[in-house]
Amino acid sequence: MNRPAPAPVPSASTQPQNTVLRLTGVTLHLGHHQQQVTALDQVDLAVGPGELVAVTGPSGSGKSSLLAVSGGLQSPTQGTVHVAGTDLTTLNERQRTTHRRRHIGYVFQHANLFTSLTAREQLLLTAHVAGRLDTTARHRADELLDAVGMTARADHRPDQLSGGERQRIGIARALVLAPEVLLVDEPTSALDRARARDIVELLAERTRVHHTATVMVTHDHEILDAADRVLTLRDGRLS
Repeated sequence: MNRPAPAPVPSASTQPQNTVLRLTGVTLHLGHHQQQVTALDQVDLAVGPGELVAVTGPSGSGKSSLLAVSGGLQSPTQGTVHVAGTDLTTLNERQRTTHRRRHIGYVFQHANLFTSLTAREQLLLTAHVAGRLDTTARHRADELLDAVGMTARADHRPDQLSGGERQRIGIARALVLAPEVLLVDEPTSALDRARARDIVELLAERTRVHHTATVMVTHDHEILDAADRVLTLRDGRLS
């Protein structure tokens, strides 16, 4: 898969001026009392439109917590999380859910597909829930199924698909609404090397074409060249 040459890569410490996703002073404590763990420790992160930021780090460093807080799936203990101009920490749970549906695409590591729906229906349901199931969404769903190599399996349900195929459907589903923020958790964990490269190139392409702010958590160092910035999370601290 070919894509235009990337813009010059800024250093890890560079923060874009125009941001779609911004975390400021975010700390997240998990557990209680003696069992309390600091998953995120005073994290600052700003991601601009059309920018793909990769986040690496050892297991248990807080990467999944970073995505959960960025997507409004979990509230930070302190700090602010701005998505598309709105501070998620000021919203109640229902408001966060509505905002997430409108502005955020989420790629879960284990796909989290609905067992009763076909691959194509998974994508269309996302558009329906967001109130955007129109001709454009239907066309984009079919185009994305083709882009991830799943056209021939579009009418299959999750129990008829391999782990890698389910992962590709999860990626296509997150992209179907061209979200302003895209949060991606280990997108290549179930893919072979060739397919992993194609998928990450697709994420990079859609990030730029749709001016999406993308954060991709990964252990796969062979795909980091697709990112505009690479940051490291260790013991809850981002650098």
